[in-house]
Order: sequence, then C-alpha cells, then structure tokens
Amino acid sequence: MSITEIGRRLRLDRRTVRRFARATDVDELMTTARTAGRTLITGFEPYLRERFAAGCTDGARLTREITERGYRGSDKTVRRFLQPLRDALRMHPTQPTAPRVRQVTGWLTCRPDNLTDKDEIRLDAILERSPALTTLRGHVRGFAEIMTERRGHDLTDWMADVDATGAPALRSFTTGLRRDLDAVTAGLTLEHNSGPVEGHVNRIKMLKRQMYGRANLDLLRKRVIHLES
Repeated sequence: MSITEIGRRLRLDRRTVRRFARATDVDELMTTARTAGRTLITGFEPYLRERFAAGCTDGARLTREITERGYRGSDKTVRRFLQPLRDALRMHPTQPTAPRVRQVTGWLTCRPDNLTDKDEIRLDAILERSPALTTLRGHVRGFAEIMTERRGHDLTDWMADVDATGAPALRSFTTGLRRDLDAVTAGLTLEHNSGPVEGHVNRIKMLKRQMYGRANLDLLRKRVIHLES
C-alpha cells in the first residue's frame, strides 16, 4: 500500500507512517532529528521507556517523575519523546481472543465437515498444545463413527481404548455402558429405536402439564383418545 493509504487505514499522520516504513531498526524509531544527539532528556530515556512499557503512558505524570529525578526540560519534550512509543503501541497487533469452553466443546463434538476453515485452524492450534485434548478428540470421533455407522460390534474395543488412555469422564461413561452392554450394543447396531415410544410419552406428559397435575387417569385417557381421533 502507499504511505497515504496506510495512514488513512491506521489513522496516523503520513510523516509518522513514512518514518516507520523507512526505519531499519527499533533504535531509529526512538530518535528524531530534534532528539538526535545528547539532550536534557537523554539520561532519562531508559526510565521513560521502562515506565511506558509498565503501562504508565501519561506524559504529565512521567514529566513529574523525572523532574523529581533531576530533569530540567519541559513537558513538551517528554511528550515528543513519547509519541513514537504511542505510535508503536497503536500499530502493535492485538492478541486474538481465547475461545470459550463451549466453543471448543462444539468443535470437538461436531461433524468435521461442519467446521469452518477458521474454526479448524483454531482447533488445530489448541490441539498442538494439549496432547490430552488430541486423545479426547480421537475418542469422541471414534464413538461418533460407531453411532452413525451402526458399528456396535466395535464398542468393546473402543471402551478398552478409553480405559487405557481416556479422560476420567470418558472412563466413567464406559462404566455406565457396561451396566447394560447388550442393550447399548443393540442400539448402536440395529435400525430399530425407541424414538416413537419416547415421542408418545412426551406427548402424554405435555397433556398432564396442561392439566396442572389435577386430572386423574380417566380424564387423561379421554384426552389421549380424543387427541387421536
């Protein structure tokens, strides 16, 4: 981009942008034609840089602090010295916001094809830092494949792998599966399911809630029959 375009986008003066664009090192940015050579503020520059890096960016306050240490110049000179530091602070890229736990959970449990390129990149960066999460993703996707592909016969091997390397929450999950392993295996293998039955149960519960728990079984029966007709 041109100097003018950069200045417009960053809302900086063209002279400031030009100086940063042409600088070959950081030290060149810390001095200007007005401050070249030794001046009244030269001996206080390290202190000013240290205080600015610590978060104190108020020129008047910094002037008072170095005045107490022997500075005899004006506050205008201090502000002029601080200006390149402020420019560099504005141009410094901000750190990306850390994803929320709910976001990461969604990335781990959703279908891989549903992840956007941006979310996949962020998830890969997280997994590189956490081998435990990498293992967890493998277990979650393995169980998802067993469910969607109806490979209930692979459930035993999956649970053995979880017992060996899985997270505590997953190991607790496999303990619950073993309590009724035959039914779980059948549910992950056969096409039949209890969905219609659960739908009818939920519908009856809805009718009971509509009567605020004050109706007996005879009235509930009549409402169900009436609804069917």
